[in-house]
Amino acid sequence: MILLDRLNRAIVALSAVALLVSSCVLTYSVVLRYFSPQPTDWQDEFSVFLLIGVTFMSAAWVHSQRGHIGIEAIRGLLSPRVERVRQIVVDILSALFCGFFSWKSWTLFHEAWSEGYVTASSWSPPLWIPYVAMALGMSLLTLQILVQAFRPAADRSTADRSAAH
Repeated sequence: MILLDRLNRAIVALSAVALLVSSCVLTYSVVLRYFSPQPTDWQDEFSVFLLIGVTFMSAAWVHSQRGHIGIEAIRGLLSPRVERVRQIVVDILSALFCGFFSWKSWTLFHEAWSEGYVTASSWSPPLWIPYVAMALGMSLLTLQILVQAFRPAADRSTADRSAAH
């Protein structure tokens, strides 16, 4: 899925920028608090929203690289055939969990959007912003897991070897 790969790469590039912006905003907040009695109320929430977006939106790319934490100890004990079956089973179970998480995130997004939920701070940004990032990110992750789980065996082993290097 070339389109999914390109989308994941674009999201990772944007996530890197968002992470940099979040770092700058938090640094600005610390410096401002040190040198000025002026209260700051938007920086923390802004950075949290960015970090939620970075975390969820880049998850599909991380999975495409097989970069999520996994149990490697058992991998070396299994034959290549059993390892492929184990990986497919783990991918399917992961897709089921991520699909459920995705569905719940979409329901949270809809509720926050339709009810006009905002945070409790004086800045009060709308809560649909982090929820849509969660929903989109988990939907992309679910799709990425399914693509990898049902990729033909030859393609899967080649892709996994290239992701490991």
